[in-house]
Amino acid sequence: MSREPSPAKIPTWARWAAIVWLAVWIPVYWREWGFANFVHFCDIAVVLTCIGLICNSALLVSSQAVASLLVDATWMVDVGWKLLFGHELLGGAEYLWDVQHPLWIRMLSLFHVAMPLVVLWGVYRLGYDRRGLPLQVGIALAGFIASRFTPPAENINYAFADAFFHRAWGPAPTHIIVILLFMIVVVYVPTHLVLKRIFRPVQPQ
Repeated sequence: MSREPSPAKIPTWARWAAIVWLAVWIPVYWREWGFANFVHFCDIAVVLTCIGLICNSALLVSSQAVASLLVDATWMVDVGWKLLFGHELLGGAEYLWDVQHPLWIRMLSLFHVAMPLVVLWGVYRLGYDRRGLPLQVGIALAGFIASRFTPPAENINYAFADAFFHRAWGPAPTHIIVILLFMIVVVYVPTHLVLKRIFRPVQPQ
């Protein structure tokens, strides 16, 4: 009788690397930027991706692949635009040039460059869990709602004004629905379809 292949796992060294990163990054960011900073989708993605790697959870890693690949690519384009032309394209990375914060802490935000590689490697190792899309939609909805309880001037996750027209789309519930639909249609579903096509499905446990 042939032996069934064991489910793919994340190597121990990578799981420990995720633990060490969270142990360093969370306290530093909490002290420098405050707890509300962790409502940002990019920071949520870091936490959930690390937990997914630590726990060998294809579902968590897949959901954050859906969430972060295009967002991190946009962040890198925005930073590159600032370096080349002296101003942001969409905004959201202004803090990188805020000298009130130590340079080494600002440089920790370069996780945006590593995140696409990490989540793609995680999906490659664990397989792509198709349930990552609906899970991320739920996470995004919770994130948008939580963002409405942060200072409006910070406009975290564009929960008060969108990134393109810089306006609110009606009262809070309407605005949240509009930007959530934008994320689903423009970011999440296209990414999901690409990941679904490229990567194998999750192996049965």
